[in-house]
Amino acid sequence: MTSQHDQSGREKQQSQAGASGQQGGQTSGGRGFAGMDRERQREIASQGGRAAHASGNAHQFTSEEARAAGSKRHANAAMRAAQAAQSNKGSDSSVN
Repeated sequence: MTSQHDQSGREKQQSQAGASGQQGGQTSGGRGFAGMDRERQREIASQGGRAAHASGNAHQFTSEEARAAGSKRHANAAMRAAQAAQSNKGSDSSVN
């Protein structure tokens, strides 16, 4: 048995999910984390981040680590672009 308060809260949540879906291009049901409005998702994620830092489980990148990660990303992107260009050349010549 559900009370009127529960039902009106559920209706409000569903209407919020629908409004954010129309405005943000996101369509989701009224359930779970994805069904929440973005501000509520941010609040929950922020609480998790604070808890991770407080317990010592969060990793904070040093500038050297961030630099290394960025250079790996750029190197991987360049390699993928070169592979894509190479595969496009092969597929163009085989189409006659």
